[in-house]
Amino acid sequence: MTKRMIIMLAIVGIVLGLIFAFEGILRPMFIRKFIATLANPPQTVSTMVAGEQKWQKQLTAIGSLRAVRGSDLSAQIGGIVSAIHFDSGADVPAGAVLVELSAADDQAKLDSLKAQAELARTTFERDQRQLQAQAVSKQLVETDAQTLKSDLAQVAQQQATLNYKTIRAPFAGRIGIRQVDVGQYLAPGTAIVTLQALDPIYVDFTLPQQALAQVAVGQKVTVAVDTFPGQQFAGTIAAINSKVDTATRNVQVRATLANPDHRLLPGMFATVAIAIGNPQRYITLPQTAVTYNPFGSTVYLVDDKGKGANGQELLVARQVFVTTGDTRGDQVEVTKGIKAGDTIVTAGQIKLRNGSPLKVDNAVQPSDDANPKPSNEQ
Repeated sequence: MTKRMIIMLAIVGIVLGLIFAFEGILRPMFIRKFIATLANPPQTVSTMVAGEQKWQKQLTAIGSLRAVRGSDLSAQIGGIVSAIHFDSGADVPAGAVLVELSAADDQAKLDSLKAQAELARTTFERDQRQLQAQAVSKQLVETDAQTLKSDLAQVAQQQATLNYKTIRAPFAGRIGIRQVDVGQYLAPGTAIVTLQALDPIYVDFTLPQQALAQVAVGQKVTVAVDTFPGQQFAGTIAAINSKVDTATRNVQVRATLANPDHRLLPGMFATVAIAIGNPQRYITLPQTAVTYNPFGSTVYLVDDKGKGANGQELLVARQVFVTTGDTRGDQVEVTKGIKAGDTIVTAGQIKLRNGSPLKVDNAVQPSDDANPKPSNEQ
């Protein structure tokens, strides 16, 4: 073996030794880094920058609509229906004749009583003239006077009975669907039809006693009903009950709404909102950004740790406790724990913990609407 060959073999051995030495040092490092990457991979989340919004505090309540004047009309005395003078669903003025009951026998009796009263009047007037001529006693004239009064009272009584056979609208309003037919016998108290005055209309609702200091007669309210999604009806508080219910500690409140087109009907379910105080600016977040726990509410902030080994931004999660306030639609007010400009995780936080690396994808964001609507109504 020549000297040159020995030198070449030595060089090859030295190179191979260096390679194996470096491999023994570098391979564990790469393996550890790979394992660490598998153990704590970046989590994909949605984020937003927290900002302030103008927030009008409100009291909300559930109520029912009620007519200012509403009645289920019925007959005061029994009888056979002889005529019906209304159409179901029609608007009628006050005093309009709605139903007539057969009254021939009552009319005949009234005529008889009127004739009897007229005779009593004639007798009384004749005896009065006779008394002036000292032809009859004063006692007889007084008896005639009492007889006349009695006969006139019977006439008035019979006239009232006859009037009961005609059912009239006690006030102007909209007639409902009739419940009787011609020829039907009506017992006293049998429902004939409902009559509702629809403009204006009341909304009755209850508030907890703690809210009494924040409401007053004349205060503005807005009302929403499921029948007309997305629409609001303005009203004014008309009355606050003079006592608090001892069972619920709630107080009944009544507001008045204009209803010129009669779209709102008594009995409708309604959501009532009362604006209180002046608008304020608060930090708000989508409700999905807040995790509610027995030990407190938390959100995840996004901390920028600079550039990683591959030159990409190194983002990590940091959990903080927050204090929340009122909610409005999809939004929640945050009064403590974050400040405007903080980047907040809004979706995907269920898989996070302190220090979790993050990958931000804001292609899809949770709803952050103060007045959300169902997707089929947007």
